[in-house]
Amino acid sequence: MNGDDDAGSRRTRVVLGEVAARRPAQDRARSDLAELTPVGEALIKGLVRAQLALALRMALVVVTALGALPLLFAVAPAVGEVKVLGIELPWLLLGVLSFPFLAGVGWAYVRWAEHNEQDFVAVVRRPEP
Repeated sequence: MNGDDDAGSRRTRVVLGEVAARRPAQDRARSDLAELTPVGEALIKGLVRAQLALALRMALVVVTALGALPLLFAVAPAVGEVKVLGIELPWLLLGVLSFPFLAGVGWAYVRWAEHNEQDFVAVVRRPEP
């Protein structure tokens, strides 16, 4: 009896390329992030830089807007004596209206920070060519 003639003893040749082709392609960007490869580190550093730049720009807006008011009142004292609804303008601007301004800046910061994160996720989830 010859082994080649027996149908039950046939061997199947498995080629590594065929097995790899059957497996779903692994997302390279996600693996770079998980393994903290140089590419993954560059992606994370890019996100951190974008968030830091946004924070610095928003801080500059706050410092400029709120810091300019006392300067304005020191340079032009007549402006500081103006009354609106019986309240002096410096008290109204710095004591009352500064809080809604800060809340608005905070809301804008959160919105733009989430946009940066969504851009980061889009880069990570982008299909490879």
